[in-house]
Amino acid sequence: MHNNDYKIPVYFIPGLAAGIEIFEFIKLSEANLEIYYLEWLLPISNDESLENYAERLSNKIKHNNPILIGVSFGGILAQEISKIIPIKKVILISSVKNRNEFPKRLIWIQKTQFYRLFPLKSIINIEKYSKYIFGKSIKNKIKLYNKYLHVRDEKYLNWAIYNVLNWRQNEYLKNTIHIHGSEDIIFPIKYIQNSIVIEGGAHEMILTKSKKISTILQDVILNNEN
Repeated sequence: MHNNDYKIPVYFIPGLAAGIEIFEFIKLSEANLEIYYLEWLLPISNDESLENYAERLSNKIKHNNPILIGVSFGGILAQEISKIIPIKKVILISSVKNRNEFPKRLIWIQKTQFYRLFPLKSIINIEKYSKYIFGKSIKNKIKLYNKYLHVRDEKYLNWAIYNVLNWRQNEYLKNTIHIHGSEDIIFPIKYIQNSIVIEGGAHEMILTKSKKISTILQDVILNNEN
């Protein structure tokens, strides 16, 4: 039992190249929750391990047994952090729970090391390339994506892309809840197991389906509190 002043600490981790602004449309009851955001750190070097990076990021968490909510690559980091410090649960949005949920093309890119030819300028100059990265359905929101995907340090991007593709987790972690969109192109739903499916949700649904996601998060967090 918690006292009446207790609030559940919730930490949000954005996706690759994204700032914490991607969560601005997520509305949760702050009567019950304390909301915090973890911003990306620059890697110490190109060779910094994902485990070491997760440990450095975990040092920014100041509460016991928090809930971690990660989007895409942020979901991978949330799972890695959960191996380092005690957490109540991990909630993934538009992410994966292990390598078995990777689409075949990402496995091919990793095996062939094709990612080394990845056009980083397409992220660094997101306003030019948004239509190709995110699809025509949101071509009118290019300026918004320029706002949200602003973590464009080339050292960070190289490191992050490598660590997504080379993530080695092969099993599901306990206390993990997965929210996924039926139209996710990056991580297609056909490879995803045991998720709460948001119909019509694409990879960027943290912005486009924020009301629905907020409702699910509120329910999942509070209804699992004893």
